[in-house]
Amino acid sequence: MKNIDHLIKLANRIGYFFEAMPDRAEGLEGIANHIQKFWEPRMRIAILAFLDQHPDGKSGDVALSEVARIAIMQNKERLTPAPRNAAV
Repeated sequence: MKNIDHLIKLANRIGYFFEAMPDRAEGLEGIANHIQKFWEPRMRIAILAFLDQHPDGKSGDVALSEVARIAIMQNKERLTPAPRNAAV
């Protein structure tokens, strides 16, 4: 399994969990918040690069769920890790 396949499966699990929330905006925020807090920068860079190449979230046999794709795309700037040499 390729790394991106694994990341997509993880993002989809997060998406399915938060999609059950009655407030869609709160669910989308929950997905982005979880990814920002718990995914290391390399993981976030990889999923964002995947979406840059595949804006529909699909590649071969793997696909991001619609809710995960929307949450990531809406929060792209926030999920992009700061450069390592950025001042704190």
